[in-house]
Amino acid sequence: MLYTRTGDKGKTSLFGSKKRISKNSTVAEALGSLDELNSFLGLCKVEARKTQEGGVLVGKRKKVLTSDILREVQQNLFIVQAEVAGARKKITKQKVVRVEQIVNKIEHELPPLTDFSLAGGTELSALLDVARTIARRVERRVVAVHEESEKKISEHTRAYLNRLSSLLFALARLTNHRSGIKEESPNYR
Repeated sequence: MLYTRTGDKGKTSLFGSKKRISKNSTVAEALGSLDELNSFLGLCKVEARKTQEGGVLVGKRKKVLTSDILREVQQNLFIVQAEVAGARKKITKQKVVRVEQIVNKIEHELPPLTDFSLAGGTELSALLDVARTIARRVERRVVAVHEESEKKISEHTRAYLNRLSSLLFALARLTNHRSGIKEESPNYR
């Protein structure tokens, strides 16, 4: 069955635990936000596959498609979810470094960022911008868990979440750039 009725009174349990927590707790909020981001990245991944986006050259002559980068992020978000839920899983420093390498490679292809820009351009770029804002919320929720509960979230997991929004922003900019769409700054009028 897809429903258990055990959460009808506003409590839930974490995977592999008999302890019940409020669905309004910081842990439940963080897990829900992580799930939302992971689901939305699935939509971005589908769109990236449809557009046959060219990918990013990472390492020596190895091109990684945007859809593969997004799939890798989805896999890593399951590690974050497990850690937030109390499992002994953590994001490694190598995963943080990998995101930094991808962002650095993308930035070499893009014109320098001089201002804020309006979201949009291609459909994939717009979707990645929405994912970026969800990633920022996820980061805030996971930091709240780290600060407000006994669950201390690892330094590398927190760093990974901080880099994730930069990665999604870089991918959104790259998508527009490769499509010949010029970034539009807000006019503040």
